Formats: sequence, structure tokens, C-alpha cells
Amino acid sequence: MFGRLFLHHARRRLHSSGTASSVPLSTPTFAIFGANTGVGKTLVSAGLAAALLCSPSPSVSSVSYLKPLQTGYPVDSDARFVFSRAPALLRASASPRATRLVASCRTLFPSPAVETKAAEPLHESQEKVVVTYGAGAAEQTKVLACCTAYAWREPVSPHLAAEREGMAVGDDQVKECVAQWLLEENVGEGGAVWKVLETAGGVASPGASGTLQCDLYRPFRLPAILVGDGRLGGISSTLSAYETLLLRGYDVSAVILEDRELSNDKFLLSYLRNRVHVLTLPQVPEDPSDDLTDWFSESSSAFNSLKDALQSFHSRRIERLNSMQRKSKDLLWWPFTQHNLVPQDSVTVIDSRCGENFSVYKIKDKMLVPQFDACASWWTQGPDSNLQIELARDMGYAAARYGHVMFPENVHEPALRSAEVLLGGVGKGWASRVYYSDNGSTAIEIALKMAFRKFCLDHGIMSGSENSTRNERNIQLKVLALNGSYHGDTLGAMEAQAPSAYTSFLQQPWYSGRGLFLDPPTVYTKSEVYNISLPQSMQHDPQTYGDTCFSSQAEVFCKTRDKTFAADLYSSYIKQKLSEFSLSSSSEHLAALIIEPVIQGAGGMLMIDPLFQRVLVSECRSRKIPVIFDEVFTGFWRLGVESASELLGCLPDIACYAKLMTGGIVPLAATLATEEVFESFEGDSKLWDGTLVKQLSSLPNVKRVVSLGTICAIELKAEGSDAGYASLYASSLVQQLRKEDDIYIRPLGNVIYLMCGPCTPEDSCTRQLLKVHRRLCELN
Repeated sequence: MFGRLFLHHARRRLHSSGTASSVPLSTPTFAIFGANTGVGKTLVSAGLAAALLCSPSPSVSSVSYLKPLQTGYPVDSDARFVFSRAPALLRASASPRATRLVASCRTLFPSPAVETKAAEPLHESQEKVVVTYGAGAAEQTKVLACCTAYAWREPVSPHLAAEREGMAVGDDQVKECVAQWLLEENVGEGGAVWKVLETAGGVASPGASGTLQCDLYRPFRLPAILVGDGRLGGISSTLSAYETLLLRGYDVSAVILEDRELSNDKFLLSYLRNRVHVLTLPQVPEDPSDDLTDWFSESSSAFNSLKDALQSFHSRRIERLNSMQRKSKDLLWWPFTQHNLVPQDSVTVIDSRCGENFSVYKIKDKMLVPQFDACASWWTQGPDSNLQIELARDMGYAAARYGHVMFPENVHEPALRSAEVLLGGVGKGWASRVYYSDNGSTAIEIALKMAFRKFCLDHGIMSGSENSTRNERNIQLKVLALNGSYHGDTLGAMEAQAPSAYTSFLQQPWYSGRGLFLDPPTVYTKSEVYNISLPQSMQHDPQTYGDTCFSSQAEVFCKTRDKTFAADLYSSYIKQKLSEFSLSSSSEHLAALIIEPVIQGAGGMLMIDPLFQRVLVSECRSRKIPVIFDEVFTGFWRLGVESASELLGCLPDIACYAKLMTGGIVPLAATLATEEVFESFEGDSKLWDGTLVKQLSSLPNVKRVVSLGTICAIELKAEGSDAGYASLYASSLVQQLRKEDDIYIRPLGNVIYLMCGPCTPEDSCTRQLLKVHRRLCELN
């Protein structure tokens, strides 16, 4: 039946690298991986199959075994070994009930090299036996179905065999085969159906196409049975295999290995305690004439323990999945969600992700079903299944190498390399600095701070004088932005966006909307025509505006539109709104333009006319208003180009990136800025006059000076009892400064110090230090 199913569905194979498949969980299914080749995977398959079919409680009616890739065929056929050994083991067992076993073995697709050596065609060949075992009158029927999907004659790695024998097999063909096997029904009389997939070689051995098998079978994420290596060096290979599986998101349900009297099992049992069951098999006889009957008999307790461990693992998994909807309603607080509108049975239970698909658990069907992530998990996703593995590996490497290290005044390779990539990519041609943070909303707040500082510096608002400080208290800095915009959900970012459902009183009671928000023209497609929709606030004469319809998207983005009536209309509208704002208040300044270039995401996936945004940027440039591009959504090829600035045809002063930056694996954002923006934050000292500090250090009665940030400390030259904390040497100086210069100083013996606040104006600090300098010059 499996062969017919596979051939029926072969024409519908998916041609992407991320073939999706449903995985029934009503059927316990496990994948057997090996720490290396020759560690006994097939022995474990046969022993486990016999233990399952002999099990009285819970009763197992059917075991289905699949070997997707087999080399060395037909001399070496793992499926045939399981087919022949399991019935023999059952006949030798002491089953309390008479049982009729129907066992079958088939090969679906042998290579031409196999068929030319065979006496008869092997394609779709099948062997079948019926055996009876156990005692008692009541007879039950059980099924053992063994299958080899693709077989090659030469006993080498599948990728070499496929190349040498002229039968290439793509990953999608193998995955389609596995998918159909998972859906196949092998029915005995009552009881459970179990399925076992055995891989070829080691965990990271190549498949027929060269894809590592741990990656090839990852879309199914079958729980793994890892057959460890009991030989010398086996501890290392077993742990490497174990961690390779974990890194790819597999659950390892059990580790089982041969005891070669090297105590590998004892070390692994200790190392993996509380994480996974570790089971030991007796040493396999090396005599090739030994039929292994005695070995299997001696191993029966280990295989029964393995069966029990797998049953327990499967039961716990199902129990947890079944409870997740209910528990999520009781314990979780979802963002942007009205919980009363989410029925319990509508909660999506996600077991895993592979490429662009969730693996979603359907409680009623007891099935894991692939579900395409059409919202890219809130715009963070871009990696396919292969890149997802690379990202996980790189993240794991960075975490293992660095853990967490503080960043100011430090540098490490991931930060430096990432900055180089960003500045050579989305920031190429304009940005020179990268500021890291942990999410897009924070990146926006950082960008606003940068822009405000640059604006104040360019417009003489921040001069560092006391009078300037008093004036600054009356100044309000606001943003120029667009209606429909969204820039994040932290308090500061929300202030930079127009009133919307996201900023309502129930969402953000502090919201005031600190900005001038313009109505933008939008672009949409209807009946294969690109249309420009102008807002009502933009007064215009339809006869003079020009074209509002375009036959292609390229025409919408074409820069020849910069010299049209539409550009003049946009410029007039923008200038009018800016003029009205400037006349409304002398203390309010538009200190930053912030836009989502081309597409407004959370505002409703609106496409803004690129000409309007280009004109807006140009107008802000002429007024020395820093320009911020919020590319948290649009950046990194989301719009088909690396940066949306390529579509707009203009560049920002500051831009924010997140989401796709890490594929959503870790929270990370970056705010890129020009060198001019960076330089607006530069300074040699936060407060103290450097020249004056040098003069103080040169006085003959000064031993040393420490000046850093808000602190300036001066140690007076003193000897004997005049030095140290108990010294009164500086008392006369202190009294003068207090009574005559109005500086309250509290000395530390012969050390006097001035400590100002971080916001103390620079000229105020200089005045106080000048008084100290004068008194020190007078001091005898």
C-alpha cells in the first residue's frame, strides 16, 4: 500500500527545499540516528520492533520500519535484517498469547546497478512471511512492515553511490517518501501502531544529494533515538552527535549503546543525567557466523527498557501538547490581543518551526500540521530551513564564546563584523556608525535622541551656557511624521506617531502626540493600474496635478516625476504645513523627520507615494531637520531591495533596523547614523575646562589633579601630619571658598574636590574652577 500511495503522490512533490508534511501523533514515531556508522542502528531497530510486538501492555498491533536510503544493497539490507530477525526473536519469546505475525519487506526504488545484478527486476519487489508465536487458543494478528525507499549497490555514502550509479535522488523526493510513510496505515487487530525510521551512517552523514541527514529529516522533527558508540573515542562522537541533534531542534528521547568494557555508558550516564535516558547493550559478538540469537536474548531487558522510555516520552509529549491551549489562557499575556475574544480552542499550539512553516498541533486530530507563516512572525522571518540552521549554529557559537559582555569602550568580533556588514549593506554610501539595542522600538527612541541632539547643535540651542540652559527648559522638540505611521510600542516611540488605535487612551494614557503629522498620498493597484490617491487635505486642481494612474510600478518610482506638477503640489502642501506650525508657537521646533519609507506596516500596509516622501526629505534637508528612516519593517530585502532608500532615491541621516536582522532568533536592533550625527555627541570632557585643569596641575602647591566627568579633585602638597584624611591643611582654603566665593567644599584631608551634576552648564563649572585656581595661587 505504501508503494501505491507514494507513486500516486509523487507527481505532487513540492519543489522547495522546505517540503512540509503532517506528522500523526496518534502513532508513536521515532527516528534512529547513529553517532557513527557501524554502531548498531539496525540491531536496535530489530530489537525494538521485537520488544514492541511482544509487548502485552500496552498492546502494539503494528510496527512500520522505513530505511529511506540504503547502500551496499542487496547484500546489505537493513530492512531485510529487521524483517527476518524480528519474527525469529518473537518465535523464541514467551508470549502469553498466540499471535499471528504478518511480516513484509519491500524495496521501492533500487538503482540500475542493483537491477542489472539481480535475477529478476527488483523495482517494487516484496517479500512476505506469516509466523505464529506464543501460547493459548485466542489468536491475534500483528503486522511488521519493512521498507527500503532508495537503494544503491555500492557500499559507500549515499551521495557517492547516487553519483556513481547514475540515480540521483533529490531531498524533496526523500522527504515526500517519508511524508507518505508517515500517513500510511498499518493496521493489526487493535492496539497501537508504532513507526521507526532508520537513518544511514552518522547524524551528520550526507544523504543522496549531499544534505546532512540531520538537516534532511528536520522538517518532520521526529523524536530521536541516538545509538551511541561504545568504542574507543565513542564518548566524543556520541556527545557530538547528541549536541548536533539538539542544535537543530530535535528532541533526543534516549541514548543506547553497546558496552565494549570501556565504561562509555557510565560516563554518558553521568554527563547526560536528568536530560535523557542512557541504556546499555551487551557487546555484540564479532564472529560473523553468530546469528545473534543469544545476544538478542541477553539484550531483551535493554530493549524493553527502551520501549518503556519511548512510550513514556510519547505520553508526556501528548499530555503537554493537549494542555497547552488551556494553560496559555490561564498564564500568558499576549501583546495586541483582547483575550476575551480568543476562544481556548482557537489558540495555535506551535510545536516547532522549519523554514517558513510552523508545525501546529491539532488536538482533535492528534496531528502536527504544517502551517505557512504568512505574517513572517511579525515581520522577523526570512531564513529558509537551511539558513535557519546556520543562524542557530552561529548564535550558539557566539553565546558559547561570549555569553554576555558589556559593550561601552569594548569591542568583540560579532559586534564589529555585524557593523561592517551593516555599513557595507543597508548603510552603504551614507552611514558610518552603528548603535546596537535590543528591539525596533528602542532603536527608534535612540534615533530620536540622535536627531534631537543634531538639530539642537545645528540651530544653536545647545551652547552649554547657563542662559542657554534656562531657555532650553521652555523649548519643546517635536517630530514631523505621517498619519498612519507606527514606530513602536514604547512610550517615547508612541509619542512620535500620529493618533491611532495603538495610541488610544486605553492603550497609552500618557500619549500626547508630540509632532506635526501630515496626510500622505498613497499608491494602490486596481484593475492592473497603479493609482495615486490624494488626501482631502491636499487641495489640488485635477487638471494641473498630472497623472494619477500608471501602467507599471517602475513609473511610480521613476525620478522623472520630480519635475512634474505633482512634485510642486507636494512641495506646496509641505511648506504650507511647516509654515503654519512655525507660526503657531515660537518655543516648539520640528527637530526630526521620521518616516517608514515606501510602506507603512502596522498602519495598514499602505504604500506611500515615493515622490511625496522624496519631496518631504528634500524640504527637511533645506531646513536642517535630521531625517530618520524607520526600516524596522522595510529593511533587509523586505521590499525586494536591501534598503527602501534604494526605492525612494534619497538617503537618511539616521535609520533603524531590527526584525529580519537576526531572523527573529534573538532580539537585536541597530540604529545607523552619519558621521555628522555621531560628531554632535563628541566632546573631550563632559564638564571641566581642560586648559584650566592643566594650569591647576602646574601650580607648585598642587601634588596631583584628577579630572573626569563631573569630578575634579586636587591634592595639595603636604608632609607629615599635614597629609592624609585627618589633615587640617586645607581648612583655611575651604573657609575662603565657602565664605567669600560661595562654593561649599568638604575636603578629604588635604584633598579638595568639586563635584557637579551631569546637567550642570559648562560655563558654571568653569567659573567655580576659576575661583579655586585663584585661591590656590594666593595660598602660601
